[in-house]
Amino acid sequence: MVPPPRTSGTLTSVPLYWCAYGPAGAPRVLVVHGGPGAHHDYLLPQMLTLANRFELIFYDQRGGGRSKTDGHETITWRTHVEDLDRVVGELGIEPLNVVGYSWGGLLSSLYAIEAAAGRVAHRPARLVLIDPAAMNRAYRAQFEAEFARRQASPEVARLREELAASGLRERDLEAYRLRAFELSVAGYFADPRSAKDLTPFRVMGRVQQSVWDSLGDYDLLAPGQLDSVTVPSLVLHGREDPIPLASSEACADRLRARLIVIEQCGHVPYVEQPGALFPPIEEFLAAIA
Repeated sequence: MVPPPRTSGTLTSVPLYWCAYGPAGAPRVLVVHGGPGAHHDYLLPQMLTLANRFELIFYDQRGGGRSKTDGHETITWRTHVEDLDRVVGELGIEPLNVVGYSWGGLLSSLYAIEAAAGRVAHRPARLVLIDPAAMNRAYRAQFEAEFARRQASPEVARLREELAASGLRERDLEAYRLRAFELSVAGYFADPRSAKDLTPFRVMGRVQQSVWDSLGDYDLLAPGQLDSVTVPSLVLHGREDPIPLASSEACADRLRARLIVIEQCGHVPYVEQPGALFPPIEEFLAAIA
């Protein structure tokens, strides 16, 4: 069950939904969800572990969740960087401490690079990247191949066959859809059965494709990219994430950041290994408390 936020609203500059959890007046942390084209809810309730000590600000990125658009505009990575800057400015999130997950980790990295170059109005003070999306196109291709392999594995195929033969679709359509969602994300997990503990979400395919297309043959590991970012950073990565560990290793190297590899964990450590994920993040963010 996802609890309601303490407060919420919509930006006045662009129609982006935002919400806050945790005690008002506590050090603030901006949490950037994955996707692209998804929404913040699927990070909950587990990510609220951090709300015991910090005020967490979430927002739905343009084109997804409660920030849906009319479907006519082109949404690119630059759109998302500019929107993140608007969120920070309008909500007054200073100092800017960012926790980015999956695509949100890549978006946070792009934002930090733009900030280092003076192309956005605000600069991050601290950066936490949780299983960030692949840092270049080559690692992205490796991820896509590995995820496809896992989704076609005998174990997942057997689970799909069991669902098809169960008659659940006829008995309880909502339960069937939930189980189908779990199987659609099984390849992200070290243990596919853990997918049942992930809050279901929807990705807007048009937005997702538009953003990845806009990145082209991107490479944040190239000279002048991540190595231009000088803020204190922490990178965490599940050992069994389909996104190559080498991508996060190189990312941490360029950022001169500490890398924590979480064992027995895939792409969703806040579900699979919260006990290994949250303590080092809380320790890292303690400097702002």
